[in-house]
Amino acid sequence: MDVKLQTAPSGASWGTIGNPGSLLRGVEKLIKQAGAEAIAVVARFPDDIDSQALQDYRHGSGVDHLAGAEAIISHLIVRHFQIPAAHAPALAAIPVDPDLSPRAAAEELGYTFLPCVLVGLARAPQFVTKYEANPHLIWGSEIDAVVIPETACGGSAVLSLSNSKTAIITVQENITQMQVTPETLGIKSIRVNSYLEALGVLVARRAGISITALHPSLSSLHCLS
Repeated sequence: MDVKLQTAPSGASWGTIGNPGSLLRGVEKLIKQAGAEAIAVVARFPDDIDSQALQDYRHGSGVDHLAGAEAIISHLIVRHFQIPAAHAPALAAIPVDPDLSPRAAAEELGYTFLPCVLVGLARAPQFVTKYEANPHLIWGSEIDAVVIPETACGGSAVLSLSNSKTAIITVQENITQMQVTPETLGIKSIRVNSYLEALGVLVARRAGISITALHPSLSSLHCLS
């Protein structure tokens, strides 16, 4: 597919696909001839064993250099065919690193990561494009809140939900390599220090309690005229 990898100034990885037509034709054939309800893609990715980005990622201090291009492949299929899709890159084996970060350890066990993709897709919900009054369906307008790292607010789902009544809760302690804060995007958010605090915000919202009433400092009483 002629995949090219890039990194944005924000810290996000991204990429391009030189030949998306072959991918879309293959997916269309699987849907029409085999009745596929979900698509798993394994594509050959560029090998760059000596790159600094790969070393940083393996040592727990960098972003996944492949993830941006992977997302483009999956999103292209989902947007075009409106069925669940996920991607796993095919890579050449790399030498074992004794200083490998625990965060990257699972990815050292295989070279396509296909098993986890298949497990996820086996449980993936199907897309519904027309409104139905069904208690088992979840619509965007029904999402009360999302919890995300404070510096990783650039995802399409977050951007879309930020224009709705959904509360965006950002967690400061989850430090990432991204530099996309709510302020840079003009997103109104509820800032918390930890995921435990985020859980408290969710519980308070569900109980109908204003979180401002739970702070140690309250505003002064005002005389009613």
